[in-house]
This record gives sequence, structure tokens and C-alpha cells, in this order.
Amino acid sequence: MSSATLETPSPLAARPSGIRPWIRVAAAMFCCGWGGNQFTPLLLMYRQLAGYSEVTVDAFLAAYVLGLVPGLLIAGSASDRYGRKPLLIGGTATSLFASAVLSAGATGELAIYAGRFLTGIAVGIAMAVGTSWLKELSQSPHDPDAEPGAGARRASLSLILGFGLGAGVAGAMAQWGPWPMVSPYLVHILVVIPFLLALRKAPETRGRTTAMPARSLWADLKVPAAGHRRFLRVVVPMAPWVFGSAAIAYAMMPQLVGDRVGRWSLVYATVLTVSTLGTGVAVQPLAKRLGKSSTSRPMIVGMVVMACGTGVSAWAAALHSPWLGLCCALLLGAAYGISLVSGLLEIQQIATPDDLAGLNGVFYALTYTGFLLPAALAALSALLSYPAMLLALTALAGVSLAAVTAGSRGVYPLRPTDPDSHEG
Repeated sequence: MSSATLETPSPLAARPSGIRPWIRVAAAMFCCGWGGNQFTPLLLMYRQLAGYSEVTVDAFLAAYVLGLVPGLLIAGSASDRYGRKPLLIGGTATSLFASAVLSAGATGELAIYAGRFLTGIAVGIAMAVGTSWLKELSQSPHDPDAEPGAGARRASLSLILGFGLGAGVAGAMAQWGPWPMVSPYLVHILVVIPFLLALRKAPETRGRTTAMPARSLWADLKVPAAGHRRFLRVVVPMAPWVFGSAAIAYAMMPQLVGDRVGRWSLVYATVLTVSTLGTGVAVQPLAKRLGKSSTSRPMIVGMVVMACGTGVSAWAAALHSPWLGLCCALLLGAAYGISLVSGLLEIQQIATPDDLAGLNGVFYALTYTGFLLPAALAALSALLSYPAMLLALTALAGVSLAAVTAGSRGVYPLRPTDPDSHEG
């Protein structure tokens, strides 16, 4: 990443009166998270009302990941180079436009793919850029009273609240509101507009470089910290399970056990989504306490809960039990929340200021590969039963737990140039 001199505005001069700077950024991340997850409880609606197959609706979910990964990897490095504000403003505006496309497209398959792809780009920008910007606004001189690690917790909380409330409102509008394939997206558009305007007053923390580096942005996309031993041995084995757990809980479970709740299947899908994400919020204080002495400890705890949750998911699928599906959502929600916070804390220990956003992007890109699980298992369901595949995932979670535990042992230097070390 570029280390050129930066034109950073005076934080104290740029600080807006009234609203704390970090709240403006957190609100934008909340809006992008809302847009990203409002579609999830609607999967059953698209199957029931529009007649799409299970493979097709899971492909809609996968289109989101296809937009999200480049958004994560490119936007993070671009914001290290050009500044946080223009990237996050663009990402929030893209989230609004994506909802407009989805609402206008209604049952048009191409429009749904396009809207989901744009939604993924918006969430990718919010995650990579917003997380880094929040971290910088959650320390002196912008917020000298913030506790260590406040930036990671605020970023995680903003996203999870957006994911949860977006799903809850969308599910309720689809079940009881008018125009079920349109009104959920219109609500999101109305929510985004004021927060997008408020974001314009947030202070920049990483201004455009005074002299643009000779190398290209393509060269800047390389993130040296992604080769750090601790990142490879501790973060990488855990990362896909962060959103893999969420995908199992609220993308797969409603389709596997929803037939037992009859006409309330859409409400049940919404309950599972909100329960998963609500638990993810509730466990964050636990993740904070576990991470006081070691950022790897909450990762290990998260993976233990993850393995238990995937085991319960196999049991729920075998019995077609809505109650076990809810238990699965609570367990996997806890694993999701602990793992996300601990991963972000670990990233902030490893990254330099010049590649913080880039490494956040790499981390989130790895986490979101888990959202490909529903489409992959749907494609394999002609060969294997869901209980068998979920049992196989439980075994893989155990393997990942062993890898994280082994990788966290010993002392790794934070950076090749940093004489200090961080003990796992």
C-alpha cells in the first residue's frame, strides 16, 4: 500500500457539531447492511409467488456474493489511496439504487440478479471502507474517550443491526403489507436518503495523497498483510464460517423445515433471520470480554459454538423440526457474532494504517464465501440428503476449529517491521 504523505484535514476543525462523526459512518453501514439482508427472508416469497426453483433463489443469493467480493477487494485499497468518504458515499448510493432496481424489476429474473449484484457491491464497500473509517473515527482526536477496539465493535454492531432490521422489516412488509415484491425495497430507499445526506458531513480521515504514487491502483490492490502468518493460520480457517453460519441458519433452515409451519413460512423465515442476527448482537459483550487477553480466544469459542450449531442444523433437517431450526439459529447466531468481532479485532492488530482497509476487504471477502453454501448444497441435493451434507459440514467445522486452535499457539510478530509481538 502507498505510504505517501497524506493531506489529512484537521479532525477537530472537521468535527461536526451535535452528531459524533462515527455515528454518521455507522448509520451508512447500517443502511447498506439493511439493503444487503432484506432479500433473505423473501427467498420463500420468490419461490411461492414467482415460482422460482430452490436452485434459482439460492443463485439470487450467490449473485450478491459475486458483487460483494470485488466491492470488498477494490474499494478497500481504493479508499486507502483516495480517501474513505467518496467511496462510502458511492457505496451507500449504490445500495439505494439496487433497491430501486429490485422494486422496479419485481418478478423479472434479470432485474433480480442485477439488483442483488449491485447490493453486493454496496455491502462490500460498506464493510471494507466503513469498518476502516469507523476504526479511525473511534480513536483520538475524533473520539478520545473511546475504548480500545471500539471501532471493530461499532462496525460489527452497525452491520448486524442493519442485517437484522432490514430482514425483519422486509419480512413483515412481504407478509402483511401491500405489493409484497415492491414495498420492502421502497422502505429501504426511504431509510437511506437522510443517512446518505448526513454522511456528507462526516470528516475524512485519509485524504487524497499530495502526489499520486507512481504505481497503479492495480498494484495497490496487493495487500502484503494478507500473507502474515497469523492471518493465514488463525483468521483464514475461521473466516468462511462467519457468514456460512448465517447462511445455514436463515437461508437454508426456512426452506428445509418451513413446510411444517404452513402459511406462516415467511414469518418463520423472518424470525430465524432476526433471531440469528439478534443473537449476534447480544453476544458481542462476551466477545469483548473473551478478547481482552487474546483475540484468538473468542475465535476458538466461536468455532466450538459453530460446530455445535451445524450439528443441530443436521438434526433439524432430519426431523423437519421448526423448533430445532430456531435452536440452530440461536447457536449459529452466537457463533456468527463472536467470530465476526474477533476477526475484526485480529485484523486491526495485524494491519498497518496503509493496508487496514485492504486487509478488511480480504477478510470480509473470505467470510462471504460462506454465503455460497446454500447454492452449493442445493446443487448437490440430488446426490446427497441435506442431513448428510450438514453432518459433513459439522465435521469440517471441527477441522477448522483444530486449525484455529493450532494456529493460535505461539507468538507471531504483528508486522515484519514491528519489534513488538502479539501472543495468541
